[in-house]
Amino acid sequence: MQASTSAAGEPALHGRVSISARAAGPSDVAALARLINRAYAIEAAFVDGDRTSEPELVDLDQRGDFLVIDRVGGGLAAAVYVRANQADGARGYLGMLSVDPDLQGLGLGRRLVALAEALCAARGCTAMDLQIINLREELGSWYRSLGYQEVGTAPYTHRDAKRPLHFVKMSKALTGPG
Repeated sequence: MQASTSAAGEPALHGRVSISARAAGPSDVAALARLINRAYAIEAAFVDGDRTSEPELVDLDQRGDFLVIDRVGGGLAAAVYVRANQADGARGYLGMLSVDPDLQGLGLGRRLVALAEALCAARGCTAMDLQIINLREELGSWYRSLGYQEVGTAPYTHRDAKRPLHFVKMSKALTGPG
């Protein structure tokens, strides 16, 4: 089945997801965990266990924000974790970008990345950082299409790995507000 498109050529989402994003609240933690773990299930081929847990999400929310897009009728369609003004004050971070597998390819991830970048720029960040698992080559290509560049690597220590892997660090310069 092919998604319909709007006059601007963007996939039509009317009736499926909210037109706007919002900050997640404490009542969203269980739904966030389900969404993120479902979106990251593709990594089961090379890492063990779920991508996240409710306690991890509560901890992350103390240091940053989750932006979410709701499904019409209930539930979450997409989410991203964003942290602005890290220790050096100039770099933002985004992670756990998650789109419900049934809604992937409709522009929700691109929309959330743009919102995360705008939030960090508004808070004074001049760059946005992220990291992806090296075995997820499709993610590297997708983030490069958004202007991110590879800037290094880091060891993978989050979950038990079934095969050798590492993080690829990526970064993008942000333009300030106005």
